[in-house]
Amino acid sequence: LQLIQNDSFSMSFDTFYDRRNGAAFMINPLGGFFDYQITDEGNPNNDWNPIWDSRTGRFDGGWTVETRVPFKSLRFQPGQSQLWGLQLGRTIRRRNESAYLTRVPISGGPGMFRVSAGATLTGMEVPRGNRVLEVKPYAIGGLATDVNAVPEPIRNEGTGDVGLDVKFGVTENLTADFTYNTDFAQVEVDEQQVNLTRFNLFFPEKREFFLEGRGIFDFARGSFRTARSLRRGSVLGGGDAPTMFYSRRIGLQGGQAVPILGGGRLTGKVGAFDVGALNIQTGNEAVSGARDTNFTVLRVKRDILRRSSVGGIVTSRSLSLSGHGSNQVYGTDAVFSFFDSVNLLGYYARTRTTGVADRDTSYQARFDYGADRYGLEVDHLLVEDNFRPEVGFLRRRNFRRTSLSGRFSPRPRSIESVRQFVLEASHDYFLTADTGLVETRLNQIAFQTELENSDQFGVRLSDSYELLQRPFSPSGGDVAIPAGGYGFSDVRLTYALGPQRILNGRAEVATGGYFDGEITSVDLSRGRVDLSSRLSVEPSISFNWIDLPGGSFRTDLARARVNYTFSPRMFFSGLLQYNSANRTLGTNLRLRWEYSPGSELFVVYTEEQDTDPLRPDRYDGFRDRGFVIKITRLFRN
Repeated sequence: LQLIQNDSFSMSFDTFYDRRNGAAFMINPLGGFFDYQITDEGNPNNDWNPIWDSRTGRFDGGWTVETRVPFKSLRFQPGQSQLWGLQLGRTIRRRNESAYLTRVPISGGPGMFRVSAGATLTGMEVPRGNRVLEVKPYAIGGLATDVNAVPEPIRNEGTGDVGLDVKFGVTENLTADFTYNTDFAQVEVDEQQVNLTRFNLFFPEKREFFLEGRGIFDFARGSFRTARSLRRGSVLGGGDAPTMFYSRRIGLQGGQAVPILGGGRLTGKVGAFDVGALNIQTGNEAVSGARDTNFTVLRVKRDILRRSSVGGIVTSRSLSLSGHGSNQVYGTDAVFSFFDSVNLLGYYARTRTTGVADRDTSYQARFDYGADRYGLEVDHLLVEDNFRPEVGFLRRRNFRRTSLSGRFSPRPRSIESVRQFVLEASHDYFLTADTGLVETRLNQIAFQTELENSDQFGVRLSDSYELLQRPFSPSGGDVAIPAGGYGFSDVRLTYALGPQRILNGRAEVATGGYFDGEITSVDLSRGRVDLSSRLSVEPSISFNWIDLPGGSFRTDLARARVNYTFSPRMFFSGLLQYNSANRTLGTNLRLRWEYSPGSELFVVYTEEQDTDPLRPDRYDGFRDRGFVIKITRLFRN
């Protein structure tokens, strides 16, 4: 984040010249670098990690940058002569200014995402025999303590292991990856969340093997640009469309890590087709009860017209979560993009689970007009009760949702201090899919002002109705909300400091109704304090005071992330977080050193404490502790 919000130079290559996908590279004056993949002119994969290098120089009048990107780090069409798309961008944060090689529409989000507006790079010739072969073994060792381990507690138990990843270029545009005895001990722990709804929480994937090339497996995701700030602040949350492939279903179950024995993946492009195939075998895990399971995913998508596509997906889990039989998903999707701002999306999918029949369908139809001055979105989504994507993610089931939102966002020329006003309104209407009862109704209206200095402030009003068909306890607490229908409303005030400031972040205060009671919330998110060019602190807090007829309670969630950069290829990060809902205090400390391009050393310390006030040793209640050293070495032909 510190790099992105700095002065920077970016370049992106549309290596297949399909005018929708690209590989992008960013460098700042301090030598910091960042890379990401662009899929369908959006959906950036920030976890892509190719081999490349850069150098910067500074002088009185500015700064210079030189980069070197090996052809073996990119995928492109077969043939020595190439035709690529190209975009160059310069961000000057102190002026809140972005400039590009070619003109990009202001409604297109970040200019680097609008691949179709890029220039054409001709006369490119690639070397012969450019197929990549990478072999990356690892060795790991450490100590672990877990007082809740089954069948008996573990205290300072030594561990050690080795494994291997292999990447092979089948052709210049198709890549095969293989993994054996995969280990993810170096991965940062999840950022904890407080759940005040009765629906599932979504945690992002952080494991490198599943992150690279993940855009190919995206299903029913377009580059829609209508502002969605209304639902982001809702007590009831959003993001109800199913995710057909959610890689955290592989190697994780019931909050426990499940051993990944091995597997492979094939990704790339064949003509106008994007192709992705994955097969992973996992083993047994005693605590969660996981048994040997095979996971298979097949994704095919074809480019049509200028910026549109149609495709299909199949996922399979050899052993369903019920422990009997298997589970599969079959789906087809289409995304149509016209002009600069018109998008249509639709999908149809069914699941097949052993012992479950009927009511296993989901579909969506969505229209979006996302220009700079006006925005309109109409969406209809169905998820039936027995639709079970067990290699995917489903926030809620058994509903039929219809939603409508509109936006008016003028840029007043007569007010120099204001960059843009945004007025939005939305209506969401949920029915239970099987009975047709009104389950959720949510009306929202918001007004936001973006100043020329990039500060933003706004207000949002919400009016909600929720039908609870069974009682539930918010955040897993002791206070239960009875079944029944509830109408309530709330108001939320927001102020966000511009990202170019040394101290920045987003502060929100909300108050109003919460089912049959009241709620007051205070949140600080995306906070960052730049103490120096190398050191930053990112605080985040969330306080909720809830009063219900059945009792009152409070939830506290505090998080602080510390980042220190020794060099562009060596950094330390620390994450400290406290969650009152499960009474835990967690610490995660990570040192990452890329001692050679693609070869890394990780030193990781993780600890979790039980802070239950009823414990006699409240601040000495260790749950688990781990110390790990992991080293990888990349061998590349």
